[in-house]
Amino acid sequence: MTADHGDGPHVRQLLGAYVLDALDDDESAPVARHLQRCGTCAAAYVEVAEAVSLLALLDVEDLLE
Repeated sequence: MTADHGDGPHVRQLLGAYVLDALDDDESAPVARHLQRCGTCAAAYVEVAEAVSLLALLDVEDLLE
């Protein structure tokens, strides 16, 4: 991934990949550290995680509607 690895002020652009465990260790560790100290990004993380869990409830027919 070529996006900011959490060294910037916020990591919102990486949250989807972080929730899906699609980041390597070098990318996910800074995101995890940032989430521990940034309430704004931590709240966004919860929203992304909830959305991902809801997507898991869909089946193919739901996506075709």
